[in-house]
Amino acid sequence: MLFNSFEFALFLPIVFLLYWFVFSKSLKVQNFFILVVSYVFYGWWDWRFLSLIAFSSAVDYLCALKIQDSSKEQNRKLFLWISMAINLGFLGVFKYFNFFTESFADLLKVIGFNVNPYTLNFILPVGISFYTFQTMSYTIDVYRKQLNASNDIVSFFAYVSFFPQLVAGPIERAINLLPQFNVKRKFSYKVGSDGMMLILWGLFKKIVIADNCAVYVNYAFENYETASGIELILGAVFFAFQIYGDFSGYSDIALGCAKLLGFELMVNFKTPYFSRDMAEFWRRWHISLSTWFRDYLYIPLGGSKGRKSIAIRNTIIIFLVSGFWHGANWTFIVWGALNALYFLPLLLFRKNRENLNVAAENSCFPSIKEFFQILLTFSLTCLSWIYFRSIDVNNANNYIISIFENQFFEKKLFSIEYFILFMLILFFLMIEWANRLNGFNFTIYKIKYRILKIAFLIFIALQIFLFGLFEKVNFIYFQF
Repeated sequence: MLFNSFEFALFLPIVFLLYWFVFSKSLKVQNFFILVVSYVFYGWWDWRFLSLIAFSSAVDYLCALKIQDSSKEQNRKLFLWISMAINLGFLGVFKYFNFFTESFADLLKVIGFNVNPYTLNFILPVGISFYTFQTMSYTIDVYRKQLNASNDIVSFFAYVSFFPQLVAGPIERAINLLPQFNVKRKFSYKVGSDGMMLILWGLFKKIVIADNCAVYVNYAFENYETASGIELILGAVFFAFQIYGDFSGYSDIALGCAKLLGFELMVNFKTPYFSRDMAEFWRRWHISLSTWFRDYLYIPLGGSKGRKSIAIRNTIIIFLVSGFWHGANWTFIVWGALNALYFLPLLLFRKNRENLNVAAENSCFPSIKEFFQILLTFSLTCLSWIYFRSIDVNNANNYIISIFENQFFEKKLFSIEYFILFMLILFFLMIEWANRLNGFNFTIYKIKYRILKIAFLIFIALQIFLFGLFEKVNFIYFQF
């Protein structure tokens, strides 16, 4: 079920009303209701996927209990590895099996052996990378004795399948979200109104910014051989806004839906395109994934402590694995490698923690230095996005070459369609900039008069109605 669908527009109010007015007297009943509606939400795509998420939940629920009850370290490690093996095994079979077999066959062809690789005709379960990482972090935290294993199977299953963030994150740690299932929840009008504003802003990001950008992005990447250089540059820039509007829009809607049900999820994006270097960008982009890799891979490998060569090795590993997490394609690995290349000079010269505050923290506008730092960081990000968006590495390389070889200028850039899209993006950036100091959530409480707040929200809703594409376009990160 898509957030930007008519079905969800009916689903959410029904869930909200039943949740607060029918099932609110008993916490256990309320949690069971969340579990049921979450499985309905997830099974809307394909009910067969439910067996996978149920099995994964059961494995981690039981393994965590065994880890906690075992006094011998050997047994604790055994159940941890069972959990890891099953979760990573699911990812390996459903997401990476064909990639490895085809890549191995290509390698054999290079040395003179022609083979037909054996592939599996599986549909990739929606959100599998998200919920497997979520459940793995739970068993790891129990093993590390940072969290007690849950004895309540209903609340644990509800935590794993919680529908607002199930399909595309944020990847919630059990240490943050699971305890919220064990306390009585009370509806707050202020929190609920914050949630509705986040949903509204998330829909604006998705169906106004992302989906309108997608029209031009698709044209540029499908016609890079004939499109003008400026169209190709704009195609990369528009994709940057498409993927950000698409993914952060999903996260905003997820946070908003969770607030309506009395839950707080982590903020997954913190105005990343206002970053002044790539280290700052990765502290602000897909935070739930970057912190997951930091805590469960980078630090266990040694982090940045010790020799500089160890820090370089770990940085490269973390970016390559992050790229591979996104998909079984060499484009994602190259994308990860490029970001590692961007990051390493900052690490080597100890500049990676230079920009810990927000840009123009005490000013309305960035300084000239900050402006060019933001522009450079955004340009490097757009370059790497070309590989992320392309169907293969050769296609991405040719796209970049075509920017310089094709005719550069194109008169149709002066069309009304381009002008409207530029104005929408400019408005979007203005709101993002204004909210960079407000906890990175869309809020309007600094607007003094109530009538102006209402007028502003109506203005956002009108833009959605006038410029939104209501075609139920999938969110980009559903494929991961």
